[in-house]
Amino acid sequence: MDIILLGPPGAGKGTQASRLVSDLGMVQLSTGDMLRAAVKAGTPTGQAAKAVMESGGLVSDEIVSGIIGERLDELGSGPGLIFDGYPRTAAQARSLDTLLAERGRKLDYVIELVVDEDALVERITGRFTCAKCGEGYHDVFKLPAVAGVCDVCGATEFKRRPDDNAETVRTRMAEYRAKTAPILPHYEAAGLVRRVDGMADIGDVTAAIEAIMSNRPTGEAASVA
Repeated sequence: MDIILLGPPGAGKGTQASRLVSDLGMVQLSTGDMLRAAVKAGTPTGQAAKAVMESGGLVSDEIVSGIIGERLDELGSGPGLIFDGYPRTAAQARSLDTLLAERGRKLDYVIELVVDEDALVERITGRFTCAKCGEGYHDVFKLPAVAGVCDVCGATEFKRRPDDNAETVRTRMAEYRAKTAPILPHYEAAGLVRRVDGMADIGDVTAAIEAIMSNRPTGEAASVA
């Protein structure tokens, strides 16, 4: 089963993709990761991408499609796929349809994690990590048991990502909406879009996604777009 998993930064898309990889043996295809791998491997498309990047240009849709095609050929007809960060335009969506069809595959679902923007801003701006071991914390939802001391390693230094501020988060959400808006009508017309409450507990979100993929009733956690 091949899916696209959509969600703004902080919605938990990466966490859910990791769970699907672990639970169902799927493969997560991130265009950024594939691009770097193709460049490192020196594939024909990777070499073309490297030349463009070294000249300061933007990698074209044609090159991105070539990299995805190379990766699909490597994987064959085996595991289910999770597309991450692609497609972002209607043209890319049509290109992906073609790439999959040429290899006897098709998209089964486009699953969007729906979030409350204000709650997501609170979720992201409150998070911080241990500077030593990387354990994650939150100002509201998960403070260290002893103030100022990491629960895991006992370190006393913590850090926050400089872009975890309200203005940046809202800008990233606006960018997400702008990027997903062009592709959703394409997939809605095909009846592929499903939406899940991304603000629910992590386990509940996973259960809702896996229920959609197995065509089981999902209750209120998920709905057909």
